Amino acid sequence: MENRRQHTIERNTKETQISLSLDIDGEGQADIQTPVPFLNHMLDAIARHGHFDLTVNAAGDVEIDDHHTTEDIGICLGQAIQGALGDKRGIKRYGNAFVPMDETLAQVIIDLSNRPHLEFRAEFPSQKVGSFDTELVHEFFWKLALEARMNLHVIVHYGTNTHHMIEAVFKAFTKALDEATQIDPRVKGVPSTKGML
Repeated sequence: MENRRQHTIERNTKETQISLSLDIDGEGQADIQTPVPFLNHMLDAIARHGHFDLTVNAAGDVEIDDHHTTEDIGICLGQAIQGALGDKRGIKRYGNAFVPMDETLAQVIIDLSNRPHLEFRAEFPSQKVGSFDTELVHEFFWKLALEARMNLHVIVHYGTNTHHMIEAVFKAFTKALDEATQIDPRVKGVPSTKGML
């Protein structure tokens, strides 16, 4: 494909060192290496179910906790989405996906509006999945939405297993993002009455 929509981010702080590359027009290839095992699993799902190519190499101060690493990967992924999409010419802009996972049903709605907002309607029964603090799911998506400048609504309609609930959210997110970033041949220019996003 000509003019592939891809972007690479390098972020180095006293807390984390991250290199992240995203290809919107990829094939679902993932190369994920972070010190947060559960997040690795979720990032792999983003690549594979969104048909994005995603490479993440991260180190962070996980001896404290997973907060800084998870937050900064969310920042980098958001910046990579924004960078890869450029002026957003020809995209569908909106995406909506329901994903069931056993007893759980999650929904994510995206508007690539250039107006960042997160609406997060999910309450997880457990505070941890393995060693991962479940409150970091909100932190990850809030920072991602802010840096990608997207309007992001996350809803878990029901569920009892925290792992299933979080995984369904990540899969619904990537399916909605896949839809919103697709090129629609009917869209001429930027999909906004303002003439820009």
